[in-house]
Amino acid sequence: MISLDYNNMLSTRLGGRGIDPARLEAMAGRFRDAHADTASRRDSGEMGFFALGDGGETVSEIQRFAEGAGQAFSNLVVLGIGGSALGTTALRTALLHPLWNELDDEAREFFPRLHVLDNVDPATFSAFLDHVDLRRTLFNVVSKSGGTAETMSQYLIIRERLQAELGDGYRRHLLFTTDPEKGVLRALAREEEIATLPVPSNVGGRFSVLSAVGLLPAAMAGIDVAALLEGAREMAKRCESDDLRTNPAGMFAALQYLAATEYAAPIHVMMPYSDRLRDVADWFRQLWAESLGKQNTRDGSEVFAGPTPVKSLGATDQHSQVQLYMEGPFDKTITFLAERDFEKDVQIPSAYPHHAELAYLGGHSMGELLRTEMLATEAALAQRGRMNMTIEVPRVDAHAIGGLFMMLQIATVYAGHFYGVDPLDQPGVELGKQLTYGIMGRPGFEEQRAEWESRAAKDDAFVLR
Repeated sequence: MISLDYNNMLSTRLGGRGIDPARLEAMAGRFRDAHADTASRRDSGEMGFFALGDGGETVSEIQRFAEGAGQAFSNLVVLGIGGSALGTTALRTALLHPLWNELDDEAREFFPRLHVLDNVDPATFSAFLDHVDLRRTLFNVVSKSGGTAETMSQYLIIRERLQAELGDGYRRHLLFTTDPEKGVLRALAREEEIATLPVPSNVGGRFSVLSAVGLLPAAMAGIDVAALLEGAREMAKRCESDDLRTNPAGMFAALQYLAATEYAAPIHVMMPYSDRLRDVADWFRQLWAESLGKQNTRDGSEVFAGPTPVKSLGATDQHSQVQLYMEGPFDKTITFLAERDFEKDVQIPSAYPHHAELAYLGGHSMGELLRTEMLATEAALAQRGRMNMTIEVPRVDAHAIGGLFMMLQIATVYAGHFYGVDPLDQPGVELGKQLTYGIMGRPGFEEQRAEWESRAAKDDAFVLR
């Protein structure tokens, strides 16, 4: 079972700093309201991610594709950005061999290599196209709207390359994961007879990892999709309680909210002590930032709310960031992500007994060292009055990852209620998209583009060349 140890968030453990337990206890009533509001929005169908753990026909469709047409390919390439890519990357890092794409076919049990192209840097993209064998590759274009500039530019380039190489056979090398009814990808799929998978209309991109967005790549790479969904279902069930003390998602949200708004710690560091959990922190950054960083509350009041999520990695960042966390401003909480049992461990040989600096390592393992460093960092932070907590999974497997995804998604919507904002929208992101369309010459945006160019000209005196 996933555990949440929040002792080191409390003033009783931090020498007077940290959250007063009485203040946390007083959040119980607010949490019941947050829980009721979330349940109402879930039951109305507004928060569709809750239902993803139930699977359904889409999962059967995914498995049929993965076990059928999907077997014809040696490479699966996901074209997506943000919520269309980060969850898949986290799944790949957590649940596949660390060198998966470098293994030969037999070592991968003939499952395809899995690549995620989530940016439009031309150097990276062109190098990949020069490397990949198009005839053995399936491109999964992931965009719910079908209007994501980065993803659609990738698609247009890939489509042209496929047509030049394969003629009319290009269609077999494309799969669209998009809205079930609307959007340009859905229209193109109908026009060109391209295979599709649906993203439920009531599931936003950053909440979509347990939909076809993440499940199709997972299934094609041999990840146990059923276990992922079982873990998510069990966590959702565990979070049905409106008792703050027994609801891990509620407790995580309440503690982080109090730390940010009442204890001057709006920076939330997520620090996995596991390379396999590294990209879960990247996925969480988008979830937390895009959901909670809002100018207006749900009733339209101006608030400029939101914590700042930061990614760190233990033990690597003990040597780059922890000095700041130990002795810098008291404006951060640190959430450690840990696995209780490593799937594989490596023994450290005993050598150089006459050098105390090395002799103490002998007879231990790398897993012991990593866990000890995490425990030592927790203790050191607590001694300095720095708030920290630990989320621990029994082991990094599909069941645990599904539960972890669901817990953090539910925590995010609870936090949205505490802040008074809508965790499901992203108006700031949409403005950036509109300006991009304007600069690129999309009809209807000429005035915005002129204003942008004028503003740039005014600022030119302040550019060092």
